[in-house]
Amino acid sequence: MSQDQQHPQEKKDQEVVNTLLQEEANPYNLAELARLRIRYHNFPGARRIQNDLNLLLQKWELTEEQLFKQTRQLHETRQVYQLIKGKSAQDWS
Repeated sequence: MSQDQQHPQEKKDQEVVNTLLQEEANPYNLAELARLRIRYHNFPGARRIQNDLNLLLQKWELTEEQLFKQTRQLHETRQVYQLIKGKSAQDWS
């Protein structure tokens, strides 16, 4: 049986998730949820974040497939993440 691991971005990501739990679905929040779903997909640990991400899908009445479809459309039609000091604000690490 494998032991749960701690993701290097877990603390920062939990803060983002806590904010998302208090807010409504909007383009930026949907993109953040999708980004975090991808990051923690099949990750052996970060159970709280994974549970909270599932809760957000329920709260916003979305399946993962619907979320990814919506965010693909968002990224095709506009820049969801703004550039900050010449660098992309996206953090896919």
